[in-house]
Amino acid sequence: MKHIAIIGNGISGVTAARHIRKLSDHKITLISAETEHFFSRTALMYVYMGHMKQEHVKPYEDHFWAKNRIDLKMGFVSKIDVSNKKLIFESGEEMPFDDLIIACGSKPNKFGWKGQDLEGVQGLYSWQDLELMEKNTQSIDRAVIVGGGLIGVEMAEMLLSRSIKVTFLVRESRFWGGVLPKEEGELVSRHIKSHHVDLRFETELQEIIPDENGRVKAIKTKAGEEISCQFVGLTAGVSPNVDFLKGGAVDLNRGVLVNEFLETNIPNIYSIGDCAEFHQHPTGRRNLEQVWYTGKMMGETVAQTICGTKTAYRPGVWFNSAKFFDIEYQTYGWVWAEPKKNEATLYWEHADGKKCLKLVYDKNNHSFLAANVFGIRLRHKVLDYWIANQTKISQVIGQLEDANFDPEFYENSFPAIKQQFQSQIPQTV
Repeated sequence: MKHIAIIGNGISGVTAARHIRKLSDHKITLISAETEHFFSRTALMYVYMGHMKQEHVKPYEDHFWAKNRIDLKMGFVSKIDVSNKKLIFESGEEMPFDDLIIACGSKPNKFGWKGQDLEGVQGLYSWQDLELMEKNTQSIDRAVIVGGGLIGVEMAEMLLSRSIKVTFLVRESRFWGGVLPKEEGELVSRHIKSHHVDLRFETELQEIIPDENGRVKAIKTKAGEEISCQFVGLTAGVSPNVDFLKGGAVDLNRGVLVNEFLETNIPNIYSIGDCAEFHQHPTGRRNLEQVWYTGKMMGETVAQTICGTKTAYRPGVWFNSAKFFDIEYQTYGWVWAEPKKNEATLYWEHADGKKCLKLVYDKNNHSFLAANVFGIRLRHKVLDYWIANQTKISQVIGQLEDANFDPEFYENSFPAIKQQFQSQIPQTV
């Protein structure tokens, strides 16, 4: 019986532990420096907003771990002794292992801004970040958020729920400009502004200014404008949480380097989730995949290999989902901010400016490639099938209502969408 040690009890590590237990009787130890029990990271905002309590964001009851013989170890790993196959904890304690899974997640980016470590300045990723945000936002009335991404929108919604005024600094000329095309970026920007967020485009942080007690009192932009605030949220993306591995035997780039089997350069040591970086992604996607569902799939995959069935990571068609205040967002396949040379797009937007659908297809063979959808729910299974099977765009348009996932009492926009798309598409397609 082997001992499997897993550093990190987020979705990747926990999924690996669960599936190893389904497949074997190996001894399993989950190691966490964050919380004793796994929680849904995407639900942190709802705890702050008062919609949920901590116990509501734990997918498993506390007794689940003992029942399934998964040991929990609280502690911070400071070093991996590869030669002797043991973990060295910050406390000096040691733990031997036979196989090791590194699943230590991400940390919020900092870019060396002057004042970035002041009291009242923070990111939002861990449970400790949530607790710190509770402390840092007590009795304040103005905040600045730096970085235009999904976490920034979540943080803005959290702050507004407590009547804290928000100024949002975005470096690009539109919201999430490196990800969203122009039409979708403008839709999201309008929606954020409609919630009374002071959204500033092409605005970059120069420095964070302290008061006499070492707490933030203002920020200065690169244009020289000073904005008073008592809280600064740093949400300019995340990076792999691998500082404790630097200088060690495990190969790193931005993250822990792995092959298609999620193996590192050291035998019996694997890495999964936000901290794992492929030498070359097995399906040609980005080498870092910092998304909930891909972390889950990596956990399932590495469990197979550790339990004797060597399995390559094959995540299938890319998808993601999120929420911008009250507008739900789904994406299937790769919808690039700027279309590739072989791509053509079809775009429909509702008159209310809160719903849209974009379809992307190949101009050469007319196959359906990808979709962005805001404010309408589509069936994952249907979109996944169309993309994976290179369905012709004309067939997709004709069968669009097959993908409708909204309840019957929602407005049915599909007749209008189909009519517009059929008028947009060339007759030769």
